[in-house]
Amino acid sequence: MKQVFSFLFFCILFFAAGAQNKNATIHQPDSTQQIQIAEAACGMCQFGMKADACKLAVRINGKPYHVEGTSINAYGDAHAKDGFCNAIRKAEVQGTVKDDKFVATYFKLVNNTPAKKKTKKS
Repeated sequence: MKQVFSFLFFCILFFAAGAQNKNATIHQPDSTQQIQIAEAACGMCQFGMKADACKLAVRINGKPYHVEGTSINAYGDAHAKDGFCNAIRKAEVQGTVKDDKFVATYFKLVNNTPAKKKTKKS
C-alpha cells in the first residue's frame, strides 16, 4: 500500500511540474532593447480585431497586433471584471512586429488597475 501511495505522489508531482508555464523568459527584459508602454487587451473584445476566440493583443502607436509568445490567460481570468476582455490595461513590452503580429520577448502588466474600459456606442 505504501508503494501505491508513493507511486501516486510521484505521478502527481510529475504532472504538476509539466503543467508549469513554459514562457518564464517572457518576464525577463532584454537590456539591449527598449521597453515600450503599450495598451494590452483582448484583440476581439476591446480592439475590434478579427479572431475566432479571445486572444491577447497590444496596441502600439494606435495599431493593434495579436501577441505571440504569451497568452491572454497567463495574466488572470480574461473575462473577470478587470480582465483583458473587459478592460484595456497598460503593459511594458519588448519584441518585434512580424507578419502583422507582435512577437513578445518581454511582457509585464504595469499595474493591476485597468487603463480604461471600452464604452458601448449609442
